[in-house]
Amino acid sequence: MSTFRISEVAGLLGVSDDTVRRWADGGRLPTVRDGAGRQAVEGAVLAQFAIDIAGELPLTPPAIVGASARNRFPGIVTRVRRDDVMAQVEIQSGRHRVVSLMSREAADELGLEPGVLAVGTVKATNVVIELPERH
Repeated sequence: MSTFRISEVAGLLGVSDDTVRRWADGGRLPTVRDGAGRQAVEGAVLAQFAIDIAGELPLTPPAIVGASARNRFPGIVTRVRRDDVMAQVEIQSGRHRVVSLMSREAADELGLEPGVLAVGTVKATNVVIELPERH
């Protein structure tokens, strides 16, 4: 199973390293020691934790990269549902839940399972804009 260092966890969740350390020290986020003896979080544990705290995280825009598809959501795979032909893959990227439908073959080739680091990249010709309720 994949493990993630404190700094990697912070980057995936969009919080500071210190926040992740406080969660770990307070027992909220279980940690293990990696091969180098550093504090780390198991991928499956991080996947569930990301789902559990999604509503608490700040909204931060993804970084723009040098590609035409500029909507990138780095995160952790939290769920994969497969049938004979298709797979539904969910990524938790900070507060954002990104869902992708792809062939089962593609999901298998990428090794997508809960706890795996992945980036959801979105390029769409149709984007719906909604107005939030004013408070």
